[in-house]
Amino acid sequence: MNSQTPTNDAFASLVPPVWRASTVVFDSLDDFVHRRSRMPDGFSYGTTGTPTQRALEVRIAELDGAAHCVVFPSGQAAICSTLLALLKKGDHLLMTDAAYGLAKSFAVERLQALGVEVEFYRPRIGADIERLIRPTTRLIWLESPGTVTMELEDVPAITAIARAHGVVTAIDNTWASPLGFSALAHDVDLCIHACTKYMGGHSDVLMGSVATNDERLYRSLRGLQSLMGLAVSAEDCFLVSRGLDTMQVRMERQAASAQMIAARLSAHPLVRQMLFPALPGAPDHATWARDFKLSGCLMSLQLVDSPYEAYRTLFRELKLFSIGASWGGVRSIAAFYPAEELAERNFSDVRGPVIRLSVGLQDPHELLDELLGALNAFETSFKR
Repeated sequence: MNSQTPTNDAFASLVPPVWRASTVVFDSLDDFVHRRSRMPDGFSYGTTGTPTQRALEVRIAELDGAAHCVVFPSGQAAICSTLLALLKKGDHLLMTDAAYGLAKSFAVERLQALGVEVEFYRPRIGADIERLIRPTTRLIWLESPGTVTMELEDVPAITAIARAHGVVTAIDNTWASPLGFSALAHDVDLCIHACTKYMGGHSDVLMGSVATNDERLYRSLRGLQSLMGLAVSAEDCFLVSRGLDTMQVRMERQAASAQMIAARLSAHPLVRQMLFPALPGAPDHATWARDFKLSGCLMSLQLVDSPYEAYRTLFRELKLFSIGASWGGVRSIAAFYPAEELAERNFSDVRGPVIRLSVGLQDPHELLDELLGALNAFETSFKR
């Protein structure tokens, strides 16, 4: 019995259908024998996707101004797959020292074991990156702003140097999203997003994406996805696609709330430094104003010197802000990074512990009141 899905031209819906499949069937023996010729866009097995996945990839590609997109099971999977697809033994990788911690760990622990030379560079290096480029340099990895410490990179300066030397560039653009920063329009070759964050938007799905205009890079990524069996669930694709429908209104609200909260906190006597490039007067604000169209909802701050117990007290006061490592969803999240962790970096202007805040969709004035109350408890605890 042939149980292929029937079609009904009389049915239409505003939401994309969820196509689940592991096995893809073929109309003839010749089609089956030549099934690999369907790559990179067609369907040959469930690991390379279904129409639900392709529809999402098309949407993300359009947002990024790209010709191609591949989605992966998580943001970290997208990062690692990009690195594996582009690098081999004897190659040299330049990676920003402010990159996502697990991206750095993968580069050090896995790529170096495969014979790739890994070198971290100062995030604000700009055009001076030229002096680090070697004949074997194959990839420059950017993240702007950097994870936790929020340094912005001079992306146009770095990509201009990279193109002059024939070096591929890739950027983790999760903080700004395609709505805030057009990476490919600034001559980056590959744009990576943790779709887990703004695109999903509700802290209930893991996914990553890689977008590019380079056909060769796209084929390499799709081939690696197939070889490694990095399948993405159709239901997760549906959730991210639904999240995209509201991403702009969510981000605009969250960015406005973050701006207000950052401005108020920056004037607080207990706040030693705000790390939020969208804030006037903050480090790299001029670069942000030049290159970005929208800020993210994620910011970091440093408080006056105090014992760890004071931070325990502060975090105990948080109710609207949940304690967690992720961000970008509709609910606000707070995270803490000890001084010892940041001290392990090679290049950082930030000394001491950092609090990172992701501003959600709750009332921004209520969020601010909670933070001010937590700061008051923080001060009281170390003045006893």
